[in-house]
Amino acid sequence: MNGRVFIIGLGLIGGSLALCIKKEHPESIISGYDISQDNLKLAKMLGVIDEIAPTIEVGAQSADLIVISTPVKETEIIIDLLSTLELKQNVLITDVGSTKSVITNKSQVLLDKGITFIGGHPMAGSHKSGVSASKVILFENAFYLLTPHERIKEQMVQGLLKWLQGTNAKFLIISPEEHDLLAGAISHMPHIVAASLVHQADHISERHKLVTRLAAGGFRDITRIASSSPSMWRDILIHNKNVLIQLMNDWKQEMDKVLSLIEHERAEELYDYFSRAKNVRDGLPQDQKGAIPAFYDLYVDVPDYPGVISEITGYLAKEKISITNIRIMETREEIFGILTISFQTEEDRIRAQKCIASYSNYDTTIG
Repeated sequence: MNGRVFIIGLGLIGGSLALCIKKEHPESIISGYDISQDNLKLAKMLGVIDEIAPTIEVGAQSADLIVISTPVKETEIIIDLLSTLELKQNVLITDVGSTKSVITNKSQVLLDKGITFIGGHPMAGSHKSGVSASKVILFENAFYLLTPHERIKEQMVQGLLKWLQGTNAKFLIISPEEHDLLAGAISHMPHIVAASLVHQADHISERHKLVTRLAAGGFRDITRIASSSPSMWRDILIHNKNVLIQLMNDWKQEMDKVLSLIEHERAEELYDYFSRAKNVRDGLPQDQKGAIPAFYDLYVDVPDYPGVISEITGYLAKEKISITNIRIMETREEIFGILTISFQTEEDRIRAQKCIASYSNYDTTIG
């Protein structure tokens, strides 16, 4: 599969896809477009793309594959624009958005012109963002969902799979409606719940100032996804409105059930409720990437003296182990570490644990 590839939107996902395609199809020419000229120049300098496209129109007209890697609201606008252009006869167009029904319906303006659009959603991410965080291994072993319209021929789907082979992802082909239900349950709803918990704590902190300090432990961890882009999540929730309305009504019923159990002090039923949740949660796959990027945390029990953080990071630097985040915990819950280090992969965390053990006597705990 050689030809010209055009990436619209050079963030973490768009940049990483460019690297994957280039690795598998080295003879291909990859051009890119982004609303940020600085981002475009950086992508070119880092070798993520071969050429800078001055406009979407210029980049799209000679492309064999077009990847739209923008927020879902912008994707709709770009699809409309592409439908007005004279594109190559067998061009493939795909996107990477977190919602699929609205985008797939919108793509009919392309299908009516004989242009193939196949919705896509790589379920991978990182604690870092931007083209500088692009990695060729970002999608490795992650689920990558494709949601072709019923009018799309199988050979076109296979063509897209060949272009994306370098991702080493686990591809699943499902309907747009099924995608939005699954993504709503395991990604969109958790983001709403996380944001709601933060809002609740914020309201309480107006009367009890200790809330902010106490929230530095486990609460901070379970609400980390609330730090995601507000504009991105605004658009995702509106796009997936119908699914989320139903899921939120179900959630209210679930909370009413728990409320009733607490009000009536039904101890056995409360135990069963948490026991079932524990069993289901403990049975989830531990070595697979899911819809929400995992946090591979390592807790290090270190003495409190100047320079201890640089000492630990120095050990990791010697072994060329990349860190995605580092912080000191003010409150500890059921763990011994006060220094929390986050890694991109489970492999990096295991290497880091062995590294610290080889250089020091500090105890480490996996979160």
